[in-house]
Amino acid sequence: MKLAEALALRADAARRIEQLRARVVSNARFQEGEEPAENAAALLTEAEEVLGEYETLIRRINRTNAAARIGTDGTLTDALARRDALRLRHSLVTSAADAAAGKGQPGYARQLRSELKMLSALPVAELRGQADDIARELRELDVRIQRSNWEVELLD
Repeated sequence: MKLAEALALRADAARRIEQLRARVVSNARFQEGEEPAENAAALLTEAEEVLGEYETLIRRINRTNAAARIGTDGTLTDALARRDALRLRHSLVTSAADAAAGKGQPGYARQLRSELKMLSALPVAELRGQADDIARELRELDVRIQRSNWEVELLD
C-alpha cells in the first residue's frame, strides 16, 4: 500500500470515530419506557475497533515518514516539519503586512488634518514580497511531499 492510501484511510478512520462518538453520546441516555435508537455499548465496541485500526495506521505512517527520504528535504518527517513552519511563517508575515497597512483597523483614514496620522512601523511592500516567496516555497515543498506520498510504500 502506498503512503497516500494510508493517509486517506487514516482520515476516513478519524471521521468514522467522530461519527461513532456522536452516535454514542446521543444514545447513552434514554427516557424510561423508551428504547434508544441504537445500542450505545455496541457503538462503543465498534469505535474501539476503529480506534485500534487508526492507531496502527498512525504508527505505520509515522514509521514510514521517519524512514522515507525525499531528496534534499531529508526525510518526510523533516519535510512535514518544514511545511508546518512555513505555514506559520507565511501567516505571521501576512498578518504583519496587513496590520502595517492598516487592514481591518478602524480609524486608519484621517477625517481632518488636525487628527493624528497613523504610520506604518513595518515595510509593507517588503513583507508582501516575503509572503509571496514563502508561499511559493510552501507550494513547491507541498508538491514534493504529495509526490512522495504516492511513490513511497507504507512500512509495517
